[in-house]
Amino acid sequence: MRLLPVLALAAALLSCPACSSRAGDCPVTLPGAAPTSSNGTPGPFFGRESSYGNGSLWVGGLAPGGVIEADAALVQPDGSISMKYGWWRGVAGKLEISGRRLDGPAGPLRSEVPDGYGETGFQATGVDFPVAGCWEVTGRVGSAGLSFITLVTLAGKD
Repeated sequence: MRLLPVLALAAALLSCPACSSRAGDCPVTLPGAAPTSSNGTPGPFFGRESSYGNGSLWVGGLAPGGVIEADAALVQPDGSISMKYGWWRGVAGKLEISGRRLDGPAGPLRSEVPDGYGETGFQATGVDFPVAGCWEVTGRVGSAGLSFITLVTLAGKD
């Protein structure tokens, strides 16, 4: 029975070329730089240097190595960890963000997607992870979707 979780993790790693096992059992998404061109790929946007995308959606501001080391400035009074991400939408519509913890139980991920950014292009967002752990975050605009995995840790804690 212990072999099944190992096989599931191996399958996840093999199916995700931008993932790495450097974060232990959390197959984090490694950020790179988003391309810039006039054919629908993103131009400059917040976090472009540390982004991940698929042509329809890009997310910027991913943590180095896919690991968030949250210091006191990121931890909210309720214990949640807040991050800001810039998204680039190549398709028209309202961005919705959801997430789930992959390595244990947790309350729901909370997100803020403010109005005022138009139907396409850049979109600022905020994400609150209720607890540290391995998280999958998914952004959706209509039928277009993009997911990334990040390990959320508390600085100075094991």
